[in-house]
Amino acid sequence: MNGQPSRKALKTSFRASPRSIRPIYTGGPVLLTKDGQWLITTMGEEVLVTEVQTGLAIAKVRGDSTPITSLALSYHTEPPTLITSHSSLTIRYYPLPSSAPITTTPKPPLLTYTRASSKAHSAPILVSIVSPDSTLLATGSSDGVVKVWDLEGGYVTHLFRGHGGPVSALHFNFPTTNEEGGKRKMELITGSTDSRVRIFDLRDASARVVGGGNAVKPKAVLEGHVSVIRGIDTTQDGKYAITGGRDKVVLVWDLLSGESISQLSVISKKAGKSKASTAMATPKIIQTIIAQEQIESLGLLPTEENVAGSSKGRLLCYTGGDTGSVKIWDVLKGKEVVIMKGVEGVDEAEVDEDEQRGVLDVIYDSTSSSLVSVHADQNIIFHSLTSSQAIRQIVGFNDEIVDSIFLNNPNSASSSSSSSTSQHTHLALATNSNLIRLYSTSTFDVRLLSGHKDMVLCLDKSSDYQWLVSGSKDHTARIWAPTLDGKSWKCIAICEGHAESIGAVALSRKSVSASFLFTASQDRTIKMWDLTCLPSNEKEIDELKEPLKPRSMITLKVHEKDINSLDLSPNDKFLVSGSQDKLVKVFHVDFDPSANSGSGSGASGSIKLAGTCKGHRRGVWSVKFSKTDRVVASAANDKTVRLWSLDDFSCLKTFEGHTNAVLRVDFLSNGMQLITSARDGLVKLWNIKDEACVKTLDNHEDQVWALAISSDEKTIVSAGSDSVATFWEDSTEVEQAEKNEALVKAVQSEQDFTNCVVLKDYKRAILLALSMSQPGRLLNLFRTVINSSESTEDSIIGSKEVDQVIKELSGLDLVRLLKFIRDWNSNAKTSPIAQIILNAIFKLKSQSDIVAAFDSTGKLPNSLNNNEDEDEDLDGEKEEEEETKKKVTLTKDQKLALPINIKEFLDGLIPYSERHFQRIDRLVQDSYMLDYILGEMDGGLFGGEIMDIDETYT
Repeated sequence: MNGQPSRKALKTSFRASPRSIRPIYTGGPVLLTKDGQWLITTMGEEVLVTEVQTGLAIAKVRGDSTPITSLALSYHTEPPTLITSHSSLTIRYYPLPSSAPITTTPKPPLLTYTRASSKAHSAPILVSIVSPDSTLLATGSSDGVVKVWDLEGGYVTHLFRGHGGPVSALHFNFPTTNEEGGKRKMELITGSTDSRVRIFDLRDASARVVGGGNAVKPKAVLEGHVSVIRGIDTTQDGKYAITGGRDKVVLVWDLLSGESISQLSVISKKAGKSKASTAMATPKIIQTIIAQEQIESLGLLPTEENVAGSSKGRLLCYTGGDTGSVKIWDVLKGKEVVIMKGVEGVDEAEVDEDEQRGVLDVIYDSTSSSLVSVHADQNIIFHSLTSSQAIRQIVGFNDEIVDSIFLNNPNSASSSSSSSTSQHTHLALATNSNLIRLYSTSTFDVRLLSGHKDMVLCLDKSSDYQWLVSGSKDHTARIWAPTLDGKSWKCIAICEGHAESIGAVALSRKSVSASFLFTASQDRTIKMWDLTCLPSNEKEIDELKEPLKPRSMITLKVHEKDINSLDLSPNDKFLVSGSQDKLVKVFHVDFDPSANSGSGSGASGSIKLAGTCKGHRRGVWSVKFSKTDRVVASAANDKTVRLWSLDDFSCLKTFEGHTNAVLRVDFLSNGMQLITSARDGLVKLWNIKDEACVKTLDNHEDQVWALAISSDEKTIVSAGSDSVATFWEDSTEVEQAEKNEALVKAVQSEQDFTNCVVLKDYKRAILLALSMSQPGRLLNLFRTVINSSESTEDSIIGSKEVDQVIKELSGLDLVRLLKFIRDWNSNAKTSPIAQIILNAIFKLKSQSDIVAAFDSTGKLPNSLNNNEDEDEDLDGEKEEEEETKKKVTLTKDQKLALPINIKEFLDGLIPYSERHFQRIDRLVQDSYMLDYILGEMDGGLFGGEIMDIDETYT
């Protein structure tokens, strides 16, 4: 290859950034913390805690393998407690982190529950809510039973039956004003599927649970709705209440209408009536709001809140329903004040009737003066009350991601600020949708680009990363330019003409503003489009009212099967295509922007086949030109990546290593390396020179369809069928610096150890050998001390100083030494030293000290022990814990502190010790036999016979 830089420029490693795009919501309850910092969402049996501003995963709750049906937040403790209700009828209490944990992995730590109530209800809990003073928890189930729990003690205080169906709404009414006598009113208002609203007095002694509890009649029953009640709220003074349901109306109630309870009591006593008959003063309806949609959520806004289109001091409420928009109403006048649009990019006229886009819940955030709407299509939107505009949008679930690309919007506020993704301001994702997702790389705020009528299949960008082109199943390609607000892109052109889906697009690379575009379709043809007619500056783009229709300059059938990929060379002189027919074809590109066509002045272009690359045994998924050399890389369904020469179109190299089809390929490091992704869920980094895989990146659970590389090649985004987009940061320099630092420390420690041995500073030498995890050096040190001629008889080992060091060893160092002894003891040559040191430990350390040492190191350090669960029955959480322990990167000290108990130690020590003692016993027995033989030879049987013979001869 020509002009290669030094090998130092090669990348050796990438690390997954904690900032990744992952599914955070697939339906169910959603909460927002009181400070508006953390968003709590559900995904089946899991709960995710996400930081709103950055999109960072804070924590995760893995349930009991059953779906989570309800969530509640309690502030009776610090930090606050998350209360989850499960389909298994269990309630769990999870303390949230006090702050965002410092993590280097994209997977959040697991939370552990501190308390659980099994069989809390006899039917699944549908709704739950915490009282304003965080002392009580109310839960409503599908069997029409409502329970009130003491949060501090965890026991049931009230039990309310009598609902004509499942409980669908709950609200605590704790007014700021006191009743006569100085007592504070404490009421629980419930709604159910029987369309009735019931008010229960929590101060009523008969409502408290004593033993089994009896049925308690409500203080009042509000009748006015004809369908399921979905929302209840009251004013702070307790005067007004609003209720909404699926009957498309909001009713406003005067809770203090008519005579007060105390007045009625006086009248009833004079009339001789019982107290029970006087406690049924029913509030009356003072306003009916026709919402014209099924209400799923509602609430009252503080009177001091500044709302666009309304003056302060007016009583306002918000509603969310099946039309997908959030509306604000004047409660007393019954008039609509403002409508906040639903999911951005979705036009109601274009949405199918079957598509779910309604609002499931609306949350008021006082810290940012906004309303958070949760939609059925898994989008979460933050609406500003002052401007009635969407200030942030979160996509809960992206489904399958098929392509991704980095973009720059020069008008973006973050375009000039440095970030982890270099100068790129946005990341575009194509998913199983007709909407293109635009993520801000700094905040992960999402904008949706609408226009395509069917699923978007492919993306490409201009050389300056500003223009975006997309191909879709609707047979069209669209060209997008950045908007002046810096947050989105605008469609400026539509390329129509293909007979089938467009699966590949390629914009011209040479000029800043794209001059032409190539599109490839399942109809086996390639089209070349003239883009010289498109506006080239921001003012013209902003004034453009309708997208333009570029002219197709050529249409050629070039393959026999679907075309999966296109790419243009950096000089726009060559086009390469990859197809399901196993072929890679290279074309000469001829483009003249000033040529005259038959119908008038305009550009002209053509392509001519230059060569065909044959060798793949299966369809080709991706092709890429090198930016520095005359080579093309292709990735195919035969699990290989091939490098082709543009001179003779021969195969130069073949890269094998993936276990399934390779879906994407691109060049790195000035053409010296390749990055690939495949159906096996892996991303691999290759050195081209030696055809070796230098790094495998694993953070996906399914096939990886998309790869996006930043312009400085320091960030790579991989995304695929698992709906995860992982940001990989170049860690080559960081890891090299870490290795250098570790090497310096090791050399320094070794020198210190040598000096300590020479100076006979045994205490420091032993501690250094333990900290460096060097059992060989430590063994030689002990052997030197034991065999030393200066050893003292009153010392166990031979040196009082060494005895004192062993006696004062900390728990961690003691366990490390015992691990070394276990290993030494398994070898006959080193076992004597091991037995001597073990004897010293047993004499100098008490039994309780040794057991305590193992207990102190029986768990991982706190930073790595996030996934531990004390419940032995939770197999799912234990599996997650073990998986995390395997994948987490440990330091040397943490590896030495890996879990070990005294049983494991003894199991590895006792068998070898018994073998050594048996060998000694045999040696002792053999020595007795030798003594006997020598004794017999000296004066035994044979010696007597010889003396008799001597006497005979004499």
